[in-house]
Amino acid sequence: MAVYTEVSDEELSAFLDTYDIGTVLSYKGIAEGVENTNYFLHTTKGSYILTLYEKRVRETDLPFFLGLMQHLALKGLNCPLPVNNRRGEPLGRVSGRPAVIITFLEGIAVRRPTAQHCGALGAALAKLHLAGRDFSMQRPNALSLEAWAPLFAQAEAQADTVLPGLAERTRRELASLEADWPRGLPAGIIHADLFTDNVFFIGAEVSGLIDFYFACTDAFAYDVAICLNAWCFEIDASFNLTKGRAMLAGYQSVRRLEPQEVEALPILCRGSAMRFMLTRLVDWLNVPPGALVKPKDPLEYDRKLNFHRHVKHAREYGLEA
Repeated sequence: MAVYTEVSDEELSAFLDTYDIGTVLSYKGIAEGVENTNYFLHTTKGSYILTLYEKRVRETDLPFFLGLMQHLALKGLNCPLPVNNRRGEPLGRVSGRPAVIITFLEGIAVRRPTAQHCGALGAALAKLHLAGRDFSMQRPNALSLEAWAPLFAQAEAQADTVLPGLAERTRRELASLEADWPRGLPAGIIHADLFTDNVFFIGAEVSGLIDFYFACTDAFAYDVAICLNAWCFEIDASFNLTKGRAMLAGYQSVRRLEPQEVEALPILCRGSAMRFMLTRLVDWLNVPPGALVKPKDPLEYDRKLNFHRHVKHAREYGLEA
């Protein structure tokens, strides 16, 4: 979440007049994240999030995202629900952007998850994968293997200003991933962006999953790899085996990984690290002037990539037989 587009009091009032959510008592921008503009709304009828869709989110994809949240909620997964306006539609426009109001979930996002948090997250991820199996819509992963070379092309000329040698190292890694990327793995709906700020906890229990705007149809194990990268490394870039073991055990308590998924996990972890290094690199070099957001460090994921290059088997992430 972030704030790229400022919404005036007059624009907000006119937009909210099309909804039946009460009178606004307060609203404020949410600075975390890097993708969309978000405001917290507190009204006489409750608390909500107003999201304005920016840059990477295509308006034609919004029916998929909003429909998926409704589907998962009906399956018992605790996730935000889009609020319909007075015309019975979830999507509107404000400040020239497509916009939606979604329900607010209780809980907090943990900045430094414990192994217990990681185990609960792993189980929640597997439940998401199972709940999405009968969702009728599909959406290709727009930020998978085929997108990485074009992303790098946007940043290649300036990559070495971020870290000397980054451009050549990334070129070699992309060639290796393209040659060895696994095909035909079990697939379905994945979240594709389940970082710690997109999971809410009450105590050590998951109370909600949010921000489904990268959700797509892709390999389940790729989603697991994204979470291993996002949840199981420490600040010094060391992999926490205890957290990895807890996450994978939590996942497998709900859905067992198949042998081909286990075999592919190291390269999937490399690929997911590459994906986030590249999008962060592009953002780092192209922050819009005046944006109320701090770009995330792409070198964090370059360091994680270096770890994954030396992994030979999923056991090194804590996977137990």
